[in-house]
Amino acid sequence: MNFRILTVAIMLITTMSSAQMFEVGAFVGGSNYIGDVGSSRYINPNGFAAGGVFKWNVSQRYAYRASFTFSTLHAADRDSNNSARQQRDYSFSNGVLEGSIGMEFNFIEFDLSDFSRSVTPYLYGGASVILHDELYYVTNNAQVSGEKTTFAIPMAIGVKGKIGTRFVLAAEVGARYTFTDNLDGSNPNTLLPNNDDLKFGNIFSDDWYVFSGLTLTYTFGKRPCYSCYD
Repeated sequence: MNFRILTVAIMLITTMSSAQMFEVGAFVGGSNYIGDVGSSRYINPNGFAAGGVFKWNVSQRYAYRASFTFSTLHAADRDSNNSARQQRDYSFSNGVLEGSIGMEFNFIEFDLSDFSRSVTPYLYGGASVILHDELYYVTNNAQVSGEKTTFAIPMAIGVKGKIGTRFVLAAEVGARYTFTDNLDGSNPNTLLPNNDDLKFGNIFSDDWYVFSGLTLTYTFGKRPCYSCYD
């Protein structure tokens, strides 16, 4: 029985390898936070972000995608156009490690083996798990009280194109809606003394952050089945 299962598994892996095209590469860019501290600009990279990405192209329109990204989110009230925030003068830094899975949709058919279709805009959506610091304020600078794991919904738009026979370069802007309101320390955890006194801002609105940058991937795998008869 174990031998039969192993045989079937090998056949499935072989079929997948001969029928798909894969990509593996790196992401480099910037990050910014959107919430109760600092600037309210939606796309305003002020921190470095980097990570890795893997894609499984199941057709010319769709690709499954997995990635991990690290960045330190920064925000300071002095950078805000809001006078009340400027007078408050809070600031924080929060290290974020994100793992994400989802799907890319290409607006134009994107055949990795056909250079007549070399550029396409795309959308990405999925689910993320993030590890971040738990923050709170006793002075103008946020303090770390521990770490927390939570979920986020990634939504991205970009454009990608082929470089040579093996590489794909993409430019992307992606927003993350998180399931926490404490990336900035505005809604600290309940284990802290006088927790309610430490809260500020809109505690009924969760935080966002944005990654903006470039992805360079290397393609590998056998010629995909959707182009075998071109």
